[in-house]
Order: sequence, then structure tokens, then C-alpha cells
Amino acid sequence: MQTTQFDITLRRITTLLSVAIVTLVLIGATTGVLLSFYYEPAAGKAYESLVKISTEVSYGWLFLEAHHIAGNGVVAVGLIQIVLMFLNRQFRRSWLIAWVSGILFTLSAIGLGWTAMILDWSQEGYWRFNLELGTIGSIPLIGHQLRDILTGGGGIDSVTIQHLYTIHSYVISVIALILAIVHLVSIFWQEKQTAQEIIENELRSPVNQN
Repeated sequence: MQTTQFDITLRRITTLLSVAIVTLVLIGATTGVLLSFYYEPAAGKAYESLVKISTEVSYGWLFLEAHHIAGNGVVAVGLIQIVLMFLNRQFRRSWLIAWVSGILFTLSAIGLGWTAMILDWSQEGYWRFNLELGTIGSIPLIGHQLRDILTGGGGIDSVTIQHLYTIHSYVISVIALILAIVHLVSIFWQEKQTAQEIIENELRSPVNQN
């Protein structure tokens, strides 16, 4: 398939976005570690600890805001990345790893936002999570088990926050970081292949043959 200037431009943007994804993930992970020094995953204390971080801890508000921006940013950039890969018609076998890692990363980024829903112990987060628990509980066969895993087998309380905090910080975050790196490496490999294709096309062009 002939590589056009439009294809090359889209691939360059795709490469830049993959770098942005890793950067945002690292910012989110770094600020998350810093926030964990003061955050208390418990009912009532979670909200108070976040207020303390914002008002009393040096540059705590900055780290908290950066964490929120990075969390929202990875979802937006991940979705844009998938759209650009689709527009660039990258459906070849060589792009399989980039596709799979990109889609799974975007899903994990959404999962990070979902598990963080109740970590601030706000009224909005509490009632939103309570509504979504009803949806989860209605899933056939596994809904009740999933609900028990998230809540700890009871109502929404400190155990629920601890479970979601663990899933958010130690499970999905690690998965997202691994997927982001895999996606970046696969995109860089495709960028290298694109450069080789351009060189080969130039060597086969009539001008060079003459």
C-alpha cells in the first residue's frame, strides 16, 4: 500500500500521542505515590485527608490537581489515539500489538477513573457509586460476587474504600503503566518501519532509477 503524506502525518501524531500517554501515566503514578503519604482510605477520613493535602501540605494542591488532570488526560488521549489509528487504516497484522495495547490501556484508564469515584468520599461519588453497584449486582452469574469484592461483602464503608484504593493503586495502575510502555514501543517500531518504507519507495522511484 502506497504511503501518502497524510498517512505519514497521522503516524507522526500517533507517535507523539503514545509519548504523551506514557508521560501522563508517569505523572499520575508519581503524584499518586506522593498523595498516598497523606491520604487515608477510610470513611470520613478520606475527605478530610484530601482537604488537608489541599490546604496544609506544601504543594499538595498542585500534586492533587496534577493527579486529576493526568487521570482525565489519559482517557482523552487514549480515545484520540484509537480514532487516529482507525483513520490511518492501520489494520495490518504488524499493528496488532499497538491496537490491543491501545484499546486495553484506554479501558484500564477508564477503570482508574471508575475506581477513584468514591476515594474522595464525597456525596456525589458515594451516590454515583451506589447506583452503579446496583448495575453491577444485576450482571448474570457474577454480578453478586463482583459487588461483594468491591464492597467487602457489606454496605459502602471503609472496607469498600480500601478495596477500591488497592485495586486503583496496585492493580490497574500497574497494568496501565505496562500497557502504556508496550504501546509506546510498538508505535516506535511502526515508526521505524514507516521510515524504511519511505526509503524503499524513494529508491524505487523513476527519478532514482534513471
